[in-house]
Amino acid sequence: MRISSIDIGTNTVLLLIADVGRDGTITPIAHGHEIVRLGKGVDRTKNISAESIDRLRTVLTEYVAVSRKHHVEKIAACGTSAVREAENREALRDLVRKEFGIELIVLSGREEAALTYLGAVSDFPGAEHYTVMDIGGGSTEVTSGTGTNIRTSISVPLGCVRLTEQFLTSAPPSRETLERVRNVILRELEPVRGFSDESTLVGVAGTVTTLAALDLQLSEYDPLKVSGHRLSIRVIDEVFALLSQKTVDEIRHIPQIHPERADILLAGVLILREVMKTFGWREITASDRGLRYGLAMREAGE
Repeated sequence: MRISSIDIGTNTVLLLIADVGRDGTITPIAHGHEIVRLGKGVDRTKNISAESIDRLRTVLTEYVAVSRKHHVEKIAACGTSAVREAENREALRDLVRKEFGIELIVLSGREEAALTYLGAVSDFPGAEHYTVMDIGGGSTEVTSGTGTNIRTSISVPLGCVRLTEQFLTSAPPSRETLERVRNVILRELEPVRGFSDESTLVGVAGTVTTLAALDLQLSEYDPLKVSGHRLSIRVIDEVFALLSQKTVDEIRHIPQIHPERADILLAGVLILREVMKTFGWREITASDRGLRYGLAMREAGE
């Protein structure tokens, strides 16, 4: 079945067009990646702004056109942290339904974690023990399981857009600011200490894939090279030290970093390193897959 799967996140809006087999195998046909920053200001106003909705409308118009060009049988779209927390989410759902004929699914944190896990491990076939970490714009999900069987999952309100808007409003940040952010992260992680086990840690979403591209020194982003690349905690510490001393403009000029991710990448790296250190992981394997893959698998099975 040919599925168009759209992941409407707090920071990015991602498209996957893929053929999904009866056995769950996924053959990607086309991809889309746009930074919309839908969650901009949501923490403060409790609403998705009209400007953000206009940016989303432009991207969805393009994605629907591409989907029709590839003759998909079904278009599925889901919203994550920013959408589920916004008080005007039903108005957004009505707009998407009326203008594009798409029923926008608002995922809970637990549902988001489960679908992200399934999408990520589809990149690593086998019955190994995995833990998948998804650092989003508004929340971070950590999910463990064996093969495609999920054992346990957590979702915490730690996201790179959220922490940037709340604390990292200037760059480079002061040492005191960084320590304050670190304490906020540790406080959110306190209830879930002891979560880790001997599983392989897999990281999805822009923070981890950007760090992989940076470590590989890719002149152009290549998902096939990024997926499966291992990042040590030492490398992550080195990138943190580098980014924490630079202005946003200096970060923006690093070739492997998307210019529109420059202002939030440091927050993502902070979350990544503190989660890894809290749970005792020394290495993370990058995956270019994630929620949009899991959503495609679920929709094809219904």
